[in-house]
Order: sequence, then C-alpha cells, then structure tokens
Amino acid sequence: MIHQFKNNGYNIVLDVNSGSVYSVDEVAYDVISMFESSSEEEIISEITSRYGVDEAEVKECISDVRELRDAGNLFSADTFADLKPMEKGGDVIKALCLHVAHTCNLNCTYCFASQGKYHGKEALMSLEVACRAIDFLIEKSGTRRNLEVDFFGGEPLMNWDVVKETVAYARARECETGKNFRFTLTTNGMLIDDEVIEFANREMHNVVLSLDGRPEVHDRFRRDYKGVGSYEKIVPRFRRLVDSRGGEGYYMRGTFTHSNVDFSEDVLHMADLGFRELSMEPVVCPPGDPYALTEEDLPKLYEQYDRLAREMIKKRREGDPITFYHYMIDLENGPCIHKRITGCGSGSEYMAVTPAGDLYPCHQFVNDPEYRIGNVATGIEKPELCEKFKACNVYSHPECADCWAKYYCSGGCAANAYHATGDIGGVYEYGCKLFRHRMECAIMLKVSEDDDTAE
Repeated sequence: MIHQFKNNGYNIVLDVNSGSVYSVDEVAYDVISMFESSSEEEIISEITSRYGVDEAEVKECISDVRELRDAGNLFSADTFADLKPMEKGGDVIKALCLHVAHTCNLNCTYCFASQGKYHGKEALMSLEVACRAIDFLIEKSGTRRNLEVDFFGGEPLMNWDVVKETVAYARARECETGKNFRFTLTTNGMLIDDEVIEFANREMHNVVLSLDGRPEVHDRFRRDYKGVGSYEKIVPRFRRLVDSRGGEGYYMRGTFTHSNVDFSEDVLHMADLGFRELSMEPVVCPPGDPYALTEEDLPKLYEQYDRLAREMIKKRREGDPITFYHYMIDLENGPCIHKRITGCGSGSEYMAVTPAGDLYPCHQFVNDPEYRIGNVATGIEKPELCEKFKACNVYSHPECADCWAKYYCSGGCAANAYHATGDIGGVYEYGCKLFRHRMECAIMLKVSEDDDTAE
C-alpha cells in the first residue's frame, strides 16, 4: 500500500508497510501513481504527453520504481499481521496516572472531567493511597526498571504535600528495588510558586502546563469560580518555571474548540511568549455542545495545520524553531513495529488511579463503573477488562485495514472510540480525519528538514 499527497510544494510518496518516504518530482509522482494499474507502454505514452519529457527519461523512472518495489521499499506487503496476537506488556504495568486531586481551582467550561471532579464528589488522595499506588506499580512492573508516574487532577497542586511526600516515598523505594521513577506534573499554573518550581526542577522529568493561547481564547473557558480569566495570572508563572528549567522538560498544552478553529494563531502566540515546546489538542466533548468541533470545521482545521507547518519551517530556517507535539515523528529509528501496532497501552501497561485508589484504563474512563479495573489495595479485579484493552490494536479494527496512517496512530485512542461509538473497539472517525492530516504535515516537515540539510 502506498499513500501519495502534495503539501507545501512537496510531492510525497509513503510506502505504508515499509515506512519508506520519498520526495519526488512530478514525473516520478505520476509514474508511481500509475505503476500498478497501467502497462509500461501506457505509462510512457501518458507521461511523455503530459510533461513533454523524452521516452528514455520515463523508462529510467519506471526502472527505478521497479527496483524499489523489488527491494520491498515500494508497494510492499503487510508482513506484520502475524504479530497481532502479541499481548501488550503481558501482565507488566509500567506507568500510573495518580489523580491526587479530584477538585480544581478553575471552572473550565469545556472540562471533560467535570471541573476536575470526574462526575463524582470532590476528593483528595491520601498519602496512604498514593504510597500504596507506588507499591502496586513496583509489584506489577516485573523486570522493567524505568517506571513513570504522572501527578494529575483536577489540579494536583491542590494536594501539594501529598505530591512531595509520594515522590520522597518512591525515591526511597528506588534504593530498595532498583527501580527508576520518572515523574510528570500536569498543572493549570494557578498555584505555581518558588517552592513548586524548585521541587519540579529537582524531581519532575516533565511538566505539562495548560494554556490555550491568546488571552481572549484562553479566558473564554479557563476561568475561576468567580468568572475571572486565568491568563494574566498563569503566564508569568509559566515563564518563570520554563526559564528556570532552561527551556527543557515541559510542554504547553492547549485545547482548541469550535470557538477558535484558527488555533494556529494560538500556537504561534505561545511561541511569541517564548515557549517552544507546544501542543494543541482538539476538544473532547459531546457533539451537541456549543464548543464541539463540527464537520464544517474540518477544512478550516486542515488549513490551520498546514499553516502551522509552514510557519514552523519558516521559524526553523530563521534559527528560531518550535516543537509541535503532533508533528513529532521519527522516520528513521522508531518506534518499533510492536509499539506501532499496539499503541499507548491504556488498560494494560498504563492505568489511572483515583483518590480512593480505584484503577481505570486511563483518565478518560475514570468513574465510569463499567471500566473500573480494581484498586491498588486489592489489585486487578477484572482481568478480562485488561484483556479487552490488550486486544486493541491496528488489526482489531477492520476500518483500519486500508488506512495509510494506521502504523502512526496504532488503531487510535480507545477512550475517543468509546465516547464516539460506545465501544473501545470502535473508530472515532472525526479524530481519524484530523490525525491523517496532521501526519501528512508531520511527514512534510521531516522532508523539508532533509531538504534543508541537502542544501
């Protein structure tokens, strides 16, 4: 299977199964498009007539394509189907998302987690539950040395003492067990102060900072309980934290909605503020909500992704590059094919823990009784649910069979599929459309990097 597309002046050909990517001229682009469906004589006749090139040039191009095909680098076969029974991680858990606070000091209108309460009651995780979660992770990690813990909410800084004490407990367990913990903190920034910054710089491998972009966009939804926007309060704090980390180990994470389909302006606004590690996610909400993205928004969103990619090329060439999370792609070194088939590992390698210690496949399933897996105190109570998540992969979705982007999305997000279709084995088609376009932009950006290097 091949996928051909044009973006920002580049003619790009992706061989789906081998992962090979080619930037070609118009002649080669059209020869490849005709290669499997037309005879050599038909290709020569059509291409010489269309472009005014001589027959020898077209024959040479056909020969090059044939060589690539014979080498397994174009029109390659799917040789990965036999890997599909592979169980993700077996019984090994490598990461937990600790919901240390089911409460928040902001009242964001679009919050998928019901203002941090996850459609339940306000709650803070006790140190006892947090430490038991660390023990549970160690017990379930098998021989894996590197383990990951994300402090999440709600707003985790509202339970700051437990965050600090949990890290201290985990560090002590490292010495006993030979494990290595990497911590992440996700915060809205309202409670960032010098102590938080100093601790985060010492202990947090990564910090995720919530900012939606331009002041009027951010403050439209991200307000406190008095209705006051948070932009003016958090941006200086984010700047201090990022500067103190030397501009590394952080991500600005925004959300765009129907209200700001021109989201590239918000990404570039964050860049203008001095932030370089950026992410902007489509809103997760019921389709009837006024801020939900619509089918009519799609062409606008595609153009925004295209525009952002062009601006990133411009910034890179000016010596002022930025990183956009959804355009991060490694065409040379990975990830391995097993990971590309099986995805994020939610419900098997990765789980979310509520303040009461209950286990869920990820944060988007929290407090859905159908998806409660167990508790850190009692262990996995529904192994059949874990098996169901392990079975989610590219080959478990018939809709993915002919999709060129399947090895980049790994079958998509189980939570998005569930919320869109009622089944984790379903497909969130709207998200697929956005993802495919993002991947075209990401591949084009990599091609442009090679182009710059060649010059």
